[in-house]
Amino acid sequence: MISVEGFIAGFAYGATTVCVGQPMETLKTLRQVQSASPGTPSSLFRTAASLYETAGVRGFYRGGMPLLLGGGLMRSAQFGVYSSVLPALDRRFGKVDPTTGYWFGCVNPHVVAAGWAGGIGRGLVEGPFEMVKVRRQIQSGWSFGDVFNGFGTTLVRNSFLFGSFVLYMDIFRQQVEERLDVKVTPFIRAGICANLAWLTIWPLDVIKTRRQSGKYDGKSVMWLLKDVIQKGDLYRGLSVGMLRSFIANGASMEVFTIVERELRERFHLSDRVM
Repeated sequence: MISVEGFIAGFAYGATTVCVGQPMETLKTLRQVQSASPGTPSSLFRTAASLYETAGVRGFYRGGMPLLLGGGLMRSAQFGVYSSVLPALDRRFGKVDPTTGYWFGCVNPHVVAAGWAGGIGRGLVEGPFEMVKVRRQIQSGWSFGDVFNGFGTTLVRNSFLFGSFVLYMDIFRQQVEERLDVKVTPFIRAGICANLAWLTIWPLDVIKTRRQSGKYDGKSVMWLLKDVIQKGDLYRGLSVGMLRSFIANGASMEVFTIVERELRERFHLSDRVM
């Protein structure tokens, strides 16, 4: 059965993420595209100051419209697919026994599979919007033929990103909230788990951003990987990315939880899966 509440709450999550995190998202993109070489701003503060001097406050919201349009749709896809696939796996194969079926004692294989499916669902929607966002943020031109530039990299990144996020959320629930009986807010839980997920895939995100920037046309993923390693750029933009991730995903999960709960109570829907 398709999880309607998952798709709707996911849309609310995505719209909140864009509204809350766009200024920091712009700085993250600029830092990732810049190489750690002479002539580029040497710190996050210098990057922010340079952007403000050239474009003012509006510069921090470059690329916001593509993400505002696509952000709700792509998060709707990731949460909706995840919320539909996980119960379907449990019905088809039975719920996984934590004592015998979990990998390493804490990894639910159904959560991993559903998370990957959700990440692919997000990637299919996000690819074109993400490319346009990156080009707008770095003020680079683009044509319709460029919209699928970096699409494959985005798809792989999202599979690992969302798969890691829901896995960390599930482990956090098991080990902290249930085992230690420590209750935390959706904001804190999602903020911590989102940061762990981004740390897991950050180098891939740097490569994805550079591939979509238009500044590395004709370069393969392997070439970009070697280049960022040689230049020490594997974790370029990490500090502002972590700050954005914690605040934006924490706030978005609060909204997601409220919307999902209201939908379930009003329409007597199934129990939540997040």
